[in-house]
Amino acid sequence: MIKGLAITPPVIGRISIGRVVEKNGKRLPEKDDQFTITTQIQTKEGWMLHPLDEALRKETQGSKLRSIPITLPFNDPDLNLRAEYTFFERKSGRPLCAGDGETCRRHTDKGLESLPCPSPDLCDYGSHGLCKPYGRLYVQIGDDDELGCFVLRTTGYNSIRTLAARLRYFHAISGGNLATLRLGLKLRGKSTTQSHRAPIYYVDLTLRADQDMKEAVTHAREEAKGRETLGISQAELDKVAQAGLMNAQFEYAEDEGLQVIDEFAHGEQKNPATQQPSQALRQKLSEKQG
Repeated sequence: MIKGLAITPPVIGRISIGRVVEKNGKRLPEKDDQFTITTQIQTKEGWMLHPLDEALRKETQGSKLRSIPITLPFNDPDLNLRAEYTFFERKSGRPLCAGDGETCRRHTDKGLESLPCPSPDLCDYGSHGLCKPYGRLYVQIGDDDELGCFVLRTTGYNSIRTLAARLRYFHAISGGNLATLRLGLKLRGKSTTQSHRAPIYYVDLTLRADQDMKEAVTHAREEAKGRETLGISQAELDKVAQAGLMNAQFEYAEDEGLQVIDEFAHGEQKNPATQQPSQALRQKLSEKQG
């Protein structure tokens, strides 16, 4: 295995709840109120739709695509959902810093360093909106490619928090059989004070509508036993996937960083070295360190 190259799950398509539009000569991210399933090919008109997008829309009988039947590639919740606080350099897409709220890996003048990660609100380096939570959920749709995944990228706290909770709950209830649970992605809406009561949309993970918890867990357990009988080792797959992700300092390359910036980032690049924390931020940092 080539050292320094993150071996991530093979991606065969994307799931998004937004798109990039051109306004006044600028490409700007625009939120949507439904899912879109695309290929990995992008043209001047945007991302090319995946055949599954049309197929699933036919099942909705003209309604918006707000639910997608999926399964998960791994039993380990943290392999299905990869989430970190991440700071991408806006022009190049290069990851400069990534952390979990306790420690981070950061490019500095001394090279790559392991440093404390106080979270974006309390971090001088990642403040001013440059550092955001960045999550990637890997799912499988259909059965054309049993190892290929569709990736849902998000920088939304609501989606990341909800998905992380659901994954752990389903993992516990199913006895660790996440990969054989029949699940669905569901788009939910809510309004908050910060959104000025306008609806915002986030992604949830649920059981499919045609089954209850007892049926879902029974099927997951039987399917897991059947796979084991056939010699399919889910435990070894999880083990190999974990080793691949740990093979590099960062799990994403510059091309992925540029896609994230294109879809989610607003405003122009600011140089964190020239930014000074506010008095309130200094006080918070002092209290946290004290």
